[in-house]
Amino acid sequence: MANHKSAKKRILVNAKKRAVNKSTISKLKTLTKKVLASDEKTEAEGLYKEAVSYIDRIATKGKIHKNTAARRKSALTGHVNGLSAEK
Repeated sequence: MANHKSAKKRILVNAKKRAVNKSTISKLKTLTKKVLASDEKTEAEGLYKEAVSYIDRIATKGKIHKNTAARRKSALTGHVNGLSAEK
């Protein structure tokens, strides 16, 4: 256990940050799964727009690396573009 006041504070701050980061990554995964699970193009496009917006937002804040954001957006774009409009 930490003995210094600053070390005790770091433990509390790190716990809060860890919870926020976990929530952020969890939401990212959920949005990604929703886009990939959708078979209808119009529905997928709406979910895609929301997911890309969120990915950009957390990449700007530094929660994920910019190349990771680009890779995830590319995968989602490929999926949405591969869907046919007839379904």
